[in-house]
Amino acid sequence: MADEVRPELVVAGATGSLGLRIARELGRRGADVKAVVRPGTAPERTASLEAVGATPIPVDLTDRAGLARACAGAACVVSTLNGLEATILDGQTALLEAAVAAGVPRFIPSDFALDFTRTKPGGNRNLDLRRRFHERLNREPVRVTSVLNGGFMDMLTGQMPLIQFGWRRVLYWGDADQPLDFTAMDDVAAFTAAAALDGAAPRILRIAGEVVSARGLAETASEVTGERFRTLRMGGVGSLGAMIAAARILAPGRGQVFPVWQGMQYLRDMFGGAGKLDPLDNGRYPRLRWTGVREVLARQ
Repeated sequence: MADEVRPELVVAGATGSLGLRIARELGRRGADVKAVVRPGTAPERTASLEAVGATPIPVDLTDRAGLARACAGAACVVSTLNGLEATILDGQTALLEAAVAAGVPRFIPSDFALDFTRTKPGGNRNLDLRRRFHERLNREPVRVTSVLNGGFMDMLTGQMPLIQFGWRRVLYWGDADQPLDFTAMDDVAAFTAAAALDGAAPRILRIAGEVVSARGLAETASEVTGERFRTLRMGGVGSLGAMIAAARILAPGRGQVFPVWQGMQYLRDMFGGAGKLDPLDNGRYPRLRWTGVREVLARQ
């Protein structure tokens, strides 16, 4: 019997939290994974890639010929590049053009966010960058699949300050019953790997491990901790606009991907419903298991 041909995929940004997870999930599904890394990447980071079965390929994002060689033979290029304009637009465009030059048929861009196809341009810097990159995607002869996952559920116990464990409060703006989309990073990685190997995947796939309101978060936190959590209204959704404007003056965070005001922009789009994911494509790959908020909070 002839040896089974293993699909080859390329992951850019694979030393990051999401990229490493996607590389791992692709390997579990029988793919040969090449991970594009910056030359000079620390040995411990490339060792993490090798540990999940990926082959690190050192190449700079400005090296178009090197990128094309790295992409040669791939069935799909997955970008998890994270940054500002120089990365999301310029670096990702170089990767895209290299994939096209190498004849790669499919490309998954680094979207992994709220539904920016439905948000208002100019209101969220990071979503605007993704929207602008899609204008470039539309000009290239490659089939694109975007994965949109709402907020990363893992951030509920860290970077996203909605659940105040010390105060036993869940903060919200506007309506405490506004549905919010959250997906665990491991689940995003598993779904993205399945989509990367799915030649029939559509242009946009929307997923949410759990759709839950601020009130629902308070109820779950109460059940998990055994202490009563209450919701705390911080103002209307419009008041976040004023807070964003003030934060951009007081804490501009120049050069930062996630300054304080950027996080506020995401909260405004979530509580305002502008970035709501609907309909959801969770059932496309029925073997996947979805992590819920209860499980994430129990790790706190």
